[in-house]
Amino acid sequence: MTRRAVRFLFCTALLAAAWLSPAPVRAGEGPAVAIAAEVGAAPDGGTRLSIVLSRPVEARAFVMERPDRAVVEMPEVNFQLPPEAGRRREGLVASYRYGLFAPGRSRLVIDLAQTATVTRVATAPRPRDGATLLTIDLARSDRDGFRRAAVAPEPPPTPKALAPTPGDTRPLVIVDAGHGGTDPGAIAANGAFEKDIVFGVARELARRLEDGRRVRVRLTRDADVFVPLAERVRIAREAKADLFVSIHADSISAAPQVRGATIYTGSEKATDAESARLADRENKADQAAGADSAEGPGDVSDILQELTLRETRGFSARFAQGLLGQLGRVMEMSVKPHREAGFRVLRSPDVPSVLVELGYLSSKRDLDLLLSEEWRARVTEQMAGAIETFFAGRTPPGPNPTLARRAASTAPVSP
Repeated sequence: MTRRAVRFLFCTALLAAAWLSPAPVRAGEGPAVAIAAEVGAAPDGGTRLSIVLSRPVEARAFVMERPDRAVVEMPEVNFQLPPEAGRRREGLVASYRYGLFAPGRSRLVIDLAQTATVTRVATAPRPRDGATLLTIDLARSDRDGFRRAAVAPEPPPTPKALAPTPGDTRPLVIVDAGHGGTDPGAIAANGAFEKDIVFGVARELARRLEDGRRVRVRLTRDADVFVPLAERVRIAREAKADLFVSIHADSISAAPQVRGATIYTGSEKATDAESARLADRENKADQAAGADSAEGPGDVSDILQELTLRETRGFSARFAQGLLGQLGRVMEMSVKPHREAGFRVLRSPDVPSVLVELGYLSSKRDLDLLLSEEWRARVTEQMAGAIETFFAGRTPPGPNPTLARRAASTAPVSP
């Protein structure tokens, strides 16, 4: 039986199960399931995107500039679409993404092939079988009309600050799984999402650190949900974290032979053009999720802040070198394994921060490793060891004494 046939049978079974449910949605019932999608011509000559759902949902749509995109917001939906969904250009739809934008809220983000407005969003039973169809109709628009229609949507809810543990003076490590929700990150040829791969690594690393009991550990996201870049920085700063580790996986479709891991630390000037391009791409994650980009901490404004930033970056570089030594034992590193670039998640002036690109989804060899549980176990073991070693010689116990100026640092935190 082909993969397409298996997927069709699976989707049919899901839909059949949904039909057996009572029509009214009961309190506490799980989210609607999206099991198929199709892009075609709309009756007015525009483009229609249709999503097959297990039950009706209320949805609203708006458009955004820079880049041009349409966003459809709805209650939480369990998207079970095939891997190729949203990756082919058709009509006014260049591509689309979907996922959890915030707890209880999902988004469908449509990259527009040209300026267009959403003329209709509706759900209705499909006549031939009773399935629920969510239809989004797009119509061509000129730039002025599109600009007038464009809105700035409300930001996602601010995550709650991490509550401190009274009397626990162990260092606090924030483990950040890149991307999430409506922002899938890089996508492999087999349909694997970067957001899922790095989330698995982040959870395994957090578990190892918790088992070691030498540090406290928190995740910036504990589910497949979108978290803005500035929020990731804010979470670490407000928690007075001692280390921030962001986990990613790169992709260069034009160079499938490129592979290996790279560790990045923050800098206004990138080590090389490749690092600059990567940072620019990662810094657009909020736009990919259908949100406005919010700036993180601003530029340092006095000598004390500048000294704090320099000291923090010194600690970041020292940890990066230690992590490089550990990871080099179990995985192949890139040609330049330690680089610098202006990643927004590395802009905290008072929390040592690194970003780890575990490999390339565009490399078959790297992808096979990234999907291997055995490889993930070896890598997270070495990462945990590097983190524990980084804090091992720290005296006196408690928050890092060399970062005592943290309270004096007045660099703003983005709202």
